[in-house]
Amino acid sequence: MHDGFRGLVVATVMCATTVGAAGSTTGVLAGGSLCAPHTGVSDQSRPAAAGFAGRGGESREPDLGETHGDLPASAKGRAGRDFSARIPVYVHVVTDGVVGSLTTKQITDQIRVLNSTFAGAEGGAATGFSFQLAGVTRTDNADWFYAGPSGVDENSMKNALRQGGPNALNLYSTTAGPYLGWAYLPDIVTKPGQAHLDGVVIDWESMLGTSTTYAGRFDQGETATHEVGHWLNLEHTFFGGCSAKGDFVADTPSQKTPTSGCPEGKDTCSAPGLDPIHNYMDYSFDSCYTEFTAGQTQRMSDAWLLFRSP
Repeated sequence: MHDGFRGLVVATVMCATTVGAAGSTTGVLAGGSLCAPHTGVSDQSRPAAAGFAGRGGESREPDLGETHGDLPASAKGRAGRDFSARIPVYVHVVTDGVVGSLTTKQITDQIRVLNSTFAGAEGGAATGFSFQLAGVTRTDNADWFYAGPSGVDENSMKNALRQGGPNALNLYSTTAGPYLGWAYLPDIVTKPGQAHLDGVVIDWESMLGTSTTYAGRFDQGETATHEVGHWLNLEHTFFGGCSAKGDFVADTPSQKTPTSGCPEGKDTCSAPGLDPIHNYMDYSFDSCYTEFTAGQTQRMSDAWLLFRSP
């Protein structure tokens, strides 16, 4: 079990109001409290025809058709040891009726998980990134709730709900289609007509205390940690397989295949080092995750200065 909440303080919440284009948006923050929060609803209430054959962790993420690569040499090493960035987070709770509703506690717990994992509280590097809840919207819209990536529904949802600039994290709580989640790499903010897609989409049931659908696998809120890693320009630890460049980070050992569960001693490449199964950017269970590395921290902070620094 993780003990990632020690020494963390929940930030004061600002008020945010949004009206969706295709559904009714209600519930804003008033004096730091969510209006009329609902309790979580189990996966049993989900429509059988929604197409969730890949759920349960077998289909972690979609292929978003992005171009992956190393940072330009001029961008590397710009962030020093004293780097820090406080990221405003706008949480967009999208539901189908009451299905997918989140309580105030479930939302603030997710922010705690992000702060814990990015601070190195589970044993990894302290990245210098912290997260402050800036606003919450609540939208009842079944089309958006079941939307997959790169379609009309994702575009309309994000056009209607997205707040802030490149430095703001927009986190959409939906079913994430048939996936656990997805996030676009930060260069999306530089592409004409695509900046609105920037943000993280996660399956609401991967958040702490929401349901038992992913019990013992993906139920500690660290799907969001993984996806925010992508949002900050990290690749999977198994990206590039056993090639020399791998995930463009020198201190993550080479890895040929993604991990399922927590198989200690897994070693899929001949280069030195066991597979980094405890790294947040592998596909291990949440209970197996413990770290970002110093190299990943440098890549994230350099990417922040290149793409997101206000």
